[in-house]
Amino acid sequence: MEHRRLGQTGLDVPVIGMGTWRTFDVRGASAEANARAVVDAALASGARCFDSSPMYGEAERVLGAALNGRRNEAIVATKVWTASADEARTQIQRAMRLFGDRIDLYQIHNLVSWREHLPVLERLKETGAVGAIGATHYRSSSFMELADTMRTGRIDAIQVPYNPREREVERMILPLAAELGLGVVVMRPFGEGGLLRRPPSTRALAPLAALGVRTWAHALLKWSLSDPRCHVAIPATSHPARMIENAEAGSPPWFGPEERQYVADLFER
Repeated sequence: MEHRRLGQTGLDVPVIGMGTWRTFDVRGASAEANARAVVDAALASGARCFDSSPMYGEAERVLGAALNGRRNEAIVATKVWTASADEARTQIQRAMRLFGDRIDLYQIHNLVSWREHLPVLERLKETGAVGAIGATHYRSSSFMELADTMRTGRIDAIQVPYNPREREVERMILPLAAELGLGVVVMRPFGEGGLLRRPPSTRALAPLAALGVRTWAHALLKWSLSDPRCHVAIPATSHPARMIENAEAGSPPWFGPEERQYVADLFER
């Protein structure tokens, strides 16, 4: 697994991590045991960067339980997601309790009340309870506001969607992140699974085989991560075997411009 420095944060992250939206919003012994098996697979594969949010229902709690006894093996990113200062305090206290009193990357989810939350996260960063501060958004119509947040100089990383059908970040956000030295976390590398529901023919993988690509999941992950401005991709899964498959895409060689265009053309059809 290749590691990259997440901007200027000092965090070295594996290029493949794991998201928890929907997949870890579960209850019950069987479902939570399965979540732990996914985390087992992630850690064994070197994909030790985990992303969550209070927006994701039970996901923070389930992830925290799955990391119980091995928190030091993981890089944990989570988020604050509320317009209420009191609720923000509650969310942060809960996350600290779940993740051993330290969050490696604390993000402001979808820029909700980001001006109000930044001073709180900055104080936590000063104490060492937070390693780095980030901001996220999934909607291109909010990228101007995200850019404003980036230009404050007060955040260390961003989380944005990036895949062959969602390329709006190439216009302004990725160039600005590179200019400012910000880390970039890639959400939705599979387009929330939509790109893999009816993928191109398996025969179309042949030109990519020499680059270690066996599946379309490999191809999509390598497509995003072959942009050096991107540091870690966080696909979500509820299947341990798919977690291992995702992690296999985290080693070079990477795509050049021709391979990226080839994959983009296939998925833009």
